Amino acid sequence: MVDVLKTVICALNSKYVHSSLAPWYLAAAVDRHCAGKVQAEVVEGTINEQVEAVAERIRAQKPDVVGVSCYIWNIAATLELVRLIKAWMPPVTVVLGGPEVSFNAAEILKAEPLVDYIIAGEGEKPFALFLNALVQAKSLDKIPGLCYRKGNEIVTSAPYLTTEEPPDPYTEKYLAALAGRMAYLETSRGCPFKCAFCLSGNYGKVRFFALEEAEKRMLLLANSGTQTIKLVDRTFNANRKRAARLFRFIIENYGTKIPPGVCFHFEMGGDLLDEETIELLATAPPGAIQFEIGIQSFNPQTLAAIKRKTDLERLKNNIQRILAPQNIHVHLDLIAGLPHEDLQSFQESFNTAYLLQPHTLQLGFLKVLWGTPMRDDPQKYPALYKKEPPYEVIATPWLSAEEINLLHQVEDAVNRLYNSGRFRRTLQYVLKQTGAAPFALFRGIGEFCAQHNLKHIALDDYTTLVFTYFKGQPGVEEKVLRDIMVCDRLATNASGRLPKVLQVYDPALKKLSKKMTALVPPPPGIRRGYALLYSENCLVYADYKEKNPVTGEYKLFKRKLPLKGK
Repeated sequence: MVDVLKTVICALNSKYVHSSLAPWYLAAAVDRHCAGKVQAEVVEGTINEQVEAVAERIRAQKPDVVGVSCYIWNIAATLELVRLIKAWMPPVTVVLGGPEVSFNAAEILKAEPLVDYIIAGEGEKPFALFLNALVQAKSLDKIPGLCYRKGNEIVTSAPYLTTEEPPDPYTEKYLAALAGRMAYLETSRGCPFKCAFCLSGNYGKVRFFALEEAEKRMLLLANSGTQTIKLVDRTFNANRKRAARLFRFIIENYGTKIPPGVCFHFEMGGDLLDEETIELLATAPPGAIQFEIGIQSFNPQTLAAIKRKTDLERLKNNIQRILAPQNIHVHLDLIAGLPHEDLQSFQESFNTAYLLQPHTLQLGFLKVLWGTPMRDDPQKYPALYKKEPPYEVIATPWLSAEEINLLHQVEDAVNRLYNSGRFRRTLQYVLKQTGAAPFALFRGIGEFCAQHNLKHIALDDYTTLVFTYFKGQPGVEEKVLRDIMVCDRLATNASGRLPKVLQVYDPALKKLSKKMTALVPPPPGIRRGYALLYSENCLVYADYKEKNPVTGEYKLFKRKLPLKGK
């Protein structure tokens, strides 16, 4: 037995701006269940920093136990961290948990001898019970979810599930460590869908936590200094009345108890939205709410194969209605590599989603995760995928490896041109002039740009590639294209400077911009960007003061030439 067991709980995030809720849940469980016999400290890091730096922060705590939360994006770095911890502190007990080790515990324990224990499933209570057993030198045999070696045998347990609400992770230490980064909030666990590629709906029923507690935590996080609060509920509106109440809570308190500028991000079932909720959402302050809607595919055969029930017509109609008031940022997801989705089918899904004009259209690629039906039943869900995390699809019976590579080129073009928000007017113009379908347009420019080195390419250089490609397309007028790309640039780049490819030497610009500044002075201390549009014979300018909270653009102003006024 020991007097106090020193424990470090660690998570490696994908970026610094992200935080992690899991270690704070575990720390709260220690406080609840361990009666002061365990001292738990949280150490967060990122997969982009030197693993030695994270290990040094852990070593400084002089722990007896180190627990690490594991996900597809951090498992490689986590295992590297484990090796370093064991090299520096051989007596330390290492415990892993999280979705990336919960369904393949035996494989991890066989392959990684430095990993001592794995907790499968929901880890809060099992982790606390495990630490108590170490403190009291008791048997580990009855701890739920615990997987470990016993001599030459590997003992595994089913992933732990509970109906209990998790402990409150939002302690003073959590809020101090958050330091303005993205915050996460969970008001339910589980998902009503049972998609074959996903863990959420195939692992326990949906459990909803106390509404009053959710509202309190919304206010707490909104006043913590963070700008974004991401709800991690897998389908937030699975219970429509409950979701509507929380939307109404945000709307009614925005600008008072909830500071302006704070944004709540929700993962939604688009076809589950009802009339009352849509009408309520139309009253939301611009930028207060963001939606991420997983469409996955518009192919009914594909949706049936992955057990995703979707009313496609209702889905499209609801998305259009949510977008119409221009107050909510909408992010749509498609997944390439699903069953029965060949290139033609995916192209049709992409075109349908694009024409809805969401603010973001994510072209993702199937990940064949441990514990999902898609991985467990390869006969029913045939796919060739990478054996290393994130287990991304390489080819399927419906999509060849060459076609998957093509879709990666399309993905790159969509991210740079559309999702960045920097070329929206340009895309509208070129699509209209050429009559091309969206997928064909992105395929063409994706293949063109792939011939150049895009890694770390500067925005000005990429803009040159875009202008070069688009000016050669049928129906596109070079002068008009240049002017529209100038408008895109001024509306999205606060430098007010044009890339060389869009610059036109014209002595009149300096004289006209000076006159415009006298006619309509910019707000004090605010930079203004000017340009001449030759196809419209006007001066265009933007004041770099406030972005549109939904689109991220600065407002453009145009004045016809010659300028009139004092």
